[in-house]
Amino acid sequence: MTRRRYALPLAIAFIAVAVLTALPSPLCARQAPLLFRNARVFDGTAVLQGTDVLVRDGLIAEVGRGLAAPAGATVIDAAGRTLLPGLIDAHAHVFGDALREAVVFGVTTELDMFTDARLARTLREEQSAGQASDRADLFSAGTLVTAPGGHGTEYGMQIPTITAVDSAQAFVDARIAEGSEWIKIVYDDGKLFGLNWPTVSRALMQALIDAAHQRDRLAVVHVSTAAAAVEAIDAGADGLVHLFTDVAPPEGFAARLETTGSFVIPTLVVLKSISGTAGGGPLLEDERIVPYLIPASAAQLGQSFPARPGSERGYAYAQETVRQLHAAGVPILAGSDAPNPGTAHGAALHRELELLVEAGLSPVEALAAATRGPAEAFGLADRGRIAPGLRADLVLVAGDPTSDITATRSIEGVWKGGVSIDRAAYAQQAAAQAASAGAAPEGLEDGHISDFEDGQPSAAFGTAWTGNTDSFAGGSSTGEFAVVEGGAGGSSRSLRVAGTITDAVAFAWSGVMWSPGAQPMQPADLSSMQGVRFSTKGDGGTYRILVFAQSRGMIPLERTFVAGAEWMEVSVPWTAFDIDGSDVSAVLFVGGPTPGDFAFQVDDVRLY
Repeated sequence: MTRRRYALPLAIAFIAVAVLTALPSPLCARQAPLLFRNARVFDGTAVLQGTDVLVRDGLIAEVGRGLAAPAGATVIDAAGRTLLPGLIDAHAHVFGDALREAVVFGVTTELDMFTDARLARTLREEQSAGQASDRADLFSAGTLVTAPGGHGTEYGMQIPTITAVDSAQAFVDARIAEGSEWIKIVYDDGKLFGLNWPTVSRALMQALIDAAHQRDRLAVVHVSTAAAAVEAIDAGADGLVHLFTDVAPPEGFAARLETTGSFVIPTLVVLKSISGTAGGGPLLEDERIVPYLIPASAAQLGQSFPARPGSERGYAYAQETVRQLHAAGVPILAGSDAPNPGTAHGAALHRELELLVEAGLSPVEALAAATRGPAEAFGLADRGRIAPGLRADLVLVAGDPTSDITATRSIEGVWKGGVSIDRAAYAQQAAAQAASAGAAPEGLEDGHISDFEDGQPSAAFGTAWTGNTDSFAGGSSTGEFAVVEGGAGGSSRSLRVAGTITDAVAFAWSGVMWSPGAQPMQPADLSSMQGVRFSTKGDGGTYRILVFAQSRGMIPLERTFVAGAEWMEVSVPWTAFDIDGSDVSAVLFVGGPTPGDFAFQVDDVRLY
């Protein structure tokens, strides 16, 4: 019996858990009415030849042949080109500038599978106010549902967790009150990857799914094994947000999903990365993609997870599972799981489409998996197709992706709600980042950064120390810093950092930041040094040193230190952050994430 679907409410949420955005805004300009003339149109279901599409006021007004051009309209000759609905990435995690990056690659909507709901409300207000025309829209699961210490708790974000079956409804209701559009449940003990995560019990998973359905919300489940996938579907999950790589698909698995009406987001590009081969690696050789990759994203595409014995065979299991699901008519949705190793926002979805075709979908079916399919599965009635009255989220590509799926990469234009995205400007900014990255800075020779003896928060090279708070991520923590009397080893001065951490966002911080390049967040090669050394004293609290590395994207790498009543020296090697120091973008000393007042001093900051 086919399971009923649950419509989403109108709220839209998304998260940006990063210190600084990578590229400035805006990257788009308002357009006059648009008329695409004589295009090959994939409308989300069918391919229409020689078709015109008229856009007015951000919506598709007409679809047909020989349409009249309104006065002042911009007419685009689309002969020999294909017009697609804006692509939808059905599985992503948004950090930093991800949504702007995504839209440059034609991904006009991302479905986030783990976010900070408090930040989501702030960004939702921007989106509702029409202030997001230069970035992808985002719908979100909000805070994922996991056990204490389970998958999702390892990222430095303090999130609620659950253990008791009888608290499932209250827990789900709390997520909905925060703004979760659907409920994502982690049912994964990590053993496939050599880990040992606590996870919710099967009974608790069942209770959580029932609680979501009680509130007319979809319940989707993160799994990594075939056994977990079967149990999730039997418990009533509306969708699986990964496939498994441990065994071949169990007998009858595809028929089971076809009967229930559940959908699957395979995330093949990241499963290939889990096999030890960078899933998005081939994109680094594609000149249709490369000019629009910022250096951090290029680095991510070339990464993979450490290979496990038999992992290549494991990817073949996932590929065969997709083939069987497709043959059985199970809805398959395209999702990248960006920004995991082997992925990058926007770009990786194009690789996912190629992998879906390799797994048995036709190019047209793969396109539907990234347009109409996610829109229907998640109740997004205003997008995913090209039809009168729907949003004018559109992608114009050279060639014919309905026969060659890689033609989706040959983008000639992207429109978000009828607004043209300035891809050329983005490419220029990406090139500038690449040109400025990676050199060893002048003044690195002895490693000295700051001793504050000049009475200023200056540095021997790179940028001066500047204040930095979680306001970039929608937080409300406050702070101040100043050079004060009294330093380490009897020196005259040091830098005092103080403030108040609030609970507006999970990964809260306030402190000071230094970048080794000439501009903030400009990466530099510091690999000739072992790491960072500094002296500290303070109120006895435990504080954090954060490091950003270009190859690790906009995710801060964290280590803690204790600032006691007496000066003490602290050394933190690059290896403690699992980096080699070759692409360091910033070093921060911060309070948080525990709410409350804090105060500490630093002195004699240097590389050693």
